[in-house]
Amino acid sequence: MNFLPTERVCLFIDGANLYSASRNLGFDVDYRNLLEFFRKRAHVLRAYYYSAVLETEEYSPLKPLTDWLAYNGYTLVTKPAREFTDSTGRRRVKGNMDIELAIDMLELADKIDHAVLFSGDSDFRRLVEAVQRRGVRVSVVSSIRTTPPMVADELRRQADQFLELAEIAPEFTRRQMEPRVRAPVRAVGLDVADQHDPL
Repeated sequence: MNFLPTERVCLFIDGANLYSASRNLGFDVDYRNLLEFFRKRAHVLRAYYYSAVLETEEYSPLKPLTDWLAYNGYTLVTKPAREFTDSTGRRRVKGNMDIELAIDMLELADKIDHAVLFSGDSDFRRLVEAVQRRGVRVSVVSSIRTTPPMVADELRRQADQFLELAEIAPEFTRRQMEPRVRAPVRAVGLDVADQHDPL
């Protein structure tokens, strides 16, 4: 893992993508330890966490997590998710945070040396390329050990370094569980049942 103690780093966490990858690998993320893991290796300026939040219910399973993150060193970026019923009659939630993440990373590119992107979404390849043209190194954190792999091959190739989530996870694992065997859920079709566990 290539980090310099003096480089200015920002973390950009696609919450739904990290949640899906960690569930498929069989662990829960301890966000306090995650932040500390990167602070030990570089000068972390900001840690952004992106999540669409369903606001139609009185209680959301995401609420304890997002509240905790907001008070413990993370910059929380949310927007209302939309609820709909799919063609099979299942209740689904749609909330893609790609644009918000891309805008923040591009705006900060002149103020940082290294961006750490927690996502395997191929849509971010052009973003990574654009930020690299501004002189910023980009690390992508995701997994090729899930079935199917969570990271798109073109994103992994574009990154300056790829960090396999399964290899660094022991540094910030909160709880081990049986890995999921079903295919990962994309953020745009996130099941209501697949919301984050509260801390």
